[in-house]
Amino acid sequence: MTKITAIIVDDEYLARENLRMLLADYCPEVEVLGTGENVEEARQLIADKKPDAVFLDIRMPSGEEGLELLDDVPINNFQIVFVTAFKEHAIKAFNINSIHYILKPIDIDDLKEAVAKLLSYKKLFSQDSSNLETYLESIKNFSTTIHYQNESNKITISYLKGIKIIEDNSILYMEGDGNCTNIHFVDGTTFFDTRTLKIYDEILNKKKFFRIHKKYIINLNHLTDYLHDDGFFAKMKTGIKLPVSRARVSDFIKIIKAL
Repeated sequence: MTKITAIIVDDEYLARENLRMLLADYCPEVEVLGTGENVEEARQLIADKKPDAVFLDIRMPSGEEGLELLDDVPINNFQIVFVTAFKEHAIKAFNINSIHYILKPIDIDDLKEAVAKLLSYKKLFSQDSSNLETYLESIKNFSTTIHYQNESNKITISYLKGIKIIEDNSILYMEGDGNCTNIHFVDGTTFFDTRTLKIYDEILNKKKFFRIHKKYIINLNHLTDYLHDDGFFAKMKTGIKLPVSRARVSDFIKIIKAL
């Protein structure tokens, strides 16, 4: 069994111990090498233990930002799992950059999924060092997004062969496929992602993208016509016509008029 060594950083003792026990009970692949209550202790643990992963509270109740660790420690040999109570803007940034995170209170299934990602990424890094470089760039983008609340124009997607970064303007439309999404690009290529269309509806820039149907999100920059002949349709620059659900027509027309 592949193992992951880790440290836990949170200024609440009970939170550290709870996560340590959950990992011990449900994620035997993870060996916790130590715990720390602040950024300074985290720096020392990273230097001494050289862990594969750091479970990091993103905003510790004392006011000290877990993100400060990203500014001070060269992240060149470990992954980060952010543990956070945030449920709004930070979650969008996590999903855009395909960053590992767990919400408080911790759900066992979410924890197992995060550990599975750690193991998967570790394998990807060993196969191709460029995957590690892409991951580190995602961490950097995430930190910038959180600090400055910028609208990102890039999306990071993890997949079997590595990590893909795409410009959102290269997207023509997205098509829901069960719990997955087919991304259709302007150049005619497609990409299959295991994230749901609902997640994309939450993370994409609302000024650029609009969900016209339960199955479709379109890039408004590539919309050429709205048609209402024998139904409601959005015509894209490639000529494809996509259905607009009756319930979304009114909002869609308002969006078009505001372009």
